[in-house]
Amino acid sequence: MDRLIPGEPPRRSFAAFFLPPRLEPALLAVTAAALTAGGVFWISGASGAADLCWGLGTVVAVAPAVGWVLAALRRGHAGVDLIAVLALGGTLAVGEYLAGALIALMLATGRTLEAAAQRRASRDLRALLEHAPRTARRRVGAEARTVPLADIAVGDLLVVGPGEVVPVDGLVVGATAVLDESVLTGESLTVEHAPGQSVRSGVVNAGAAFELTATATEQDSTYAEIVRLAQQAGAEAAPVVRLADRYAAWFLPLSLAVSGAAWLVSGDAVRAVAVLVVATPCPLLLAAPVAIVSGLSRASRLGVVIRDGGALENLGRARTLLLDKTGTLTRGRPQVLDVTAAPGWKPADVLRLAASLDQYSPHVLAQAIATAARERGLRLAVSTEVSEQPGRGATGIVDGQRMTVGRLDDRAARPAWTRPVDNRALLDGAAVAWLTVGGRAVGAVLLRDPLRHDAPRALRRLRAAGIDRLVMLTGDRPAPAREIAAVLGLDDVQAGLTPAGKVAAVRAERARAVTVMVGDGVNDAPALAAADIGVAMGARGSTASSEAADIVLTTDRVDRLADAVAIAVRARHIAVQSALGGMLMSLAAMAAAAFGLLPPAVGALLQEGIDAAVILNALRALRVEQATRPALQPATEALIHRFAAEHDDLQAVLEAVRDAADRLSDSPGPEAIATVEEVHRLLTQRLLPHEYAEEHQLYPALAPALGGPEATATMSRAHAEIERLARRVATHLTLAPDGNLAPEQLDDLRACLYGLHTVLRLHFTQEEENYFSLAP
Repeated sequence: MDRLIPGEPPRRSFAAFFLPPRLEPALLAVTAAALTAGGVFWISGASGAADLCWGLGTVVAVAPAVGWVLAALRRGHAGVDLIAVLALGGTLAVGEYLAGALIALMLATGRTLEAAAQRRASRDLRALLEHAPRTARRRVGAEARTVPLADIAVGDLLVVGPGEVVPVDGLVVGATAVLDESVLTGESLTVEHAPGQSVRSGVVNAGAAFELTATATEQDSTYAEIVRLAQQAGAEAAPVVRLADRYAAWFLPLSLAVSGAAWLVSGDAVRAVAVLVVATPCPLLLAAPVAIVSGLSRASRLGVVIRDGGALENLGRARTLLLDKTGTLTRGRPQVLDVTAAPGWKPADVLRLAASLDQYSPHVLAQAIATAARERGLRLAVSTEVSEQPGRGATGIVDGQRMTVGRLDDRAARPAWTRPVDNRALLDGAAVAWLTVGGRAVGAVLLRDPLRHDAPRALRRLRAAGIDRLVMLTGDRPAPAREIAAVLGLDDVQAGLTPAGKVAAVRAERARAVTVMVGDGVNDAPALAAADIGVAMGARGSTASSEAADIVLTTDRVDRLADAVAIAVRARHIAVQSALGGMLMSLAAMAAAAFGLLPPAVGALLQEGIDAAVILNALRALRVEQATRPALQPATEALIHRFAAEHDDLQAVLEAVRDAADRLSDSPGPEAIATVEEVHRLLTQRLLPHEYAEEHQLYPALAPALGGPEATATMSRAHAEIERLARRVATHLTLAPDGNLAPEQLDDLRACLYGLHTVLRLHFTQEEENYFSLAP
């Protein structure tokens, strides 16, 4: 297969020198006209003129058929068109001109159907190429000048008008950008990007004009990489022919043997021609490619770019899946896990002050802290005199006080409340950003790269699609890797691997079964290249991993891989079913023709029907498989997004519950009781209304898509348990009107708070994985 190069005309294949473009429709028109004209002459009694028309129609088809055979021979294949050429020549030799005209029409019809199916199947990929921008508007002073895209440099300020395509990767400047990212992700909902957030090239501005600072040139941008992949994908049939040729390896000699035996035994050459007529292998020639290319089209609509049909076919046979951890199973960027406050401080105040100091820092942990504070609606203060020391953190003045966020001084004495924080960070595999005010530690923010919400569902679907073995390959430490592997139910985990170690692991797995490797970083590129099928998380992954991959997920969702595997399995199943079904019908017709029961003309008509049946069956691969993903109504998706945002906002409530339990353990006095009273207020005013709304709005809306109300029954039981524990906390406060807990109350109240925190964490996680991951 010739590789297409952006900006250069495609190289013409060997067949292109013999066969003009758009030959199939012209051949179909000529052969149909010849067959029709011959039929008119035959009805009018002019049999000589009828034979002349049919003979001309047969001769016209011989040259293209020979061209297709030569093209196949150049690729090293015997060519399944060889039988068609022999059949056409045989009908001319024995004077069966009607049969020859029918074979010519059959061949032209099949080729035209294939071309039409491929055009339909690859229209999404062609749209991707046509969508690529050619120019950009660069702001120079107060003027916006249109310049060639190749002239854009990193740092240029660009203007993107309404309805325009974002030309290069960049950062939003000024106004919030409202973008339609469906070209890259397949999702129809618009996405808002605040100033400072990154935007990928190729998306469409669905709102007002905005400005963009370029962070990449044309060739280094996301869309250019996707275009390069798309130009290698979808429309070429050469890799797909491998499936057809595997069956043709025995079907072709068998057809010739049956034809020769029929002639030898009967002495009638017409029988041999009849066998060749019904053996013309259009099911092999067309059904398998149409099914595979249809699968490529289905995958592209979901944001999965597959280089060629061979990769899709291999994906349908895969039995082992190897996954990188960071950026593949996890989100690839840290998020706030918990906030701990010193006695006399509140977790919300700790997070607000830390975010105020870190809000302008480019450090990944600082950005995570600032993002968490904004998601929880905290109002950040202005920080001054901010400075950063690599490896230590940031220092500055907030609210008139000097404070730091980062590491504690190892030489300074640590208060007792910091020891549990260190222990928890070790157990959870989390990083800690300490907040100090006036040189005294007052709080800690724990951060961790969380599991993707869609990962558990995706892995369950992969097992259902036929993946037998799931293995994590990571360069991370063994402890956090094993924890994630246990949560996801992986079969094995190999941690602390170098890129060379990953390659060795991939090769070992390949020796057992067809293996898929999924990764997103530069260090994953060698492993992706070593696997039978390499899959790159291209939405935020590196260019190196995308270049090495056979498949690129252009949306930042690992469940798209499950979609791709399901599509590949179905497309391959339909391809094999169509090819084998068509050949079995052809074999039955060959037997009838060999015994003289099927004249060549009737056999040609029968073969035409077989071809149409198997091609229509192969086109089923274009249909959407509803069972793989529950269909949600737009109103239900809106509810999911609403409650997902509320989960982010309620993280402060979860932290307050745990903080109150810790305070009861440290000093169960009036101050601790005041903390519990604050928790009770948060529960009654914020958390319980949220749970009630989920129970009466979200769950009923999800029930039809999930198969009925029983699908959410377990989550409803969790709601009841949360309400029970909240009432129990309220009862304890009622029994302590003077602010003093009785000794017999202390243990139960503390257990209620810790239990409530655990139930809430589990319940939130289950909802996010099982329900929220369904929405794009």
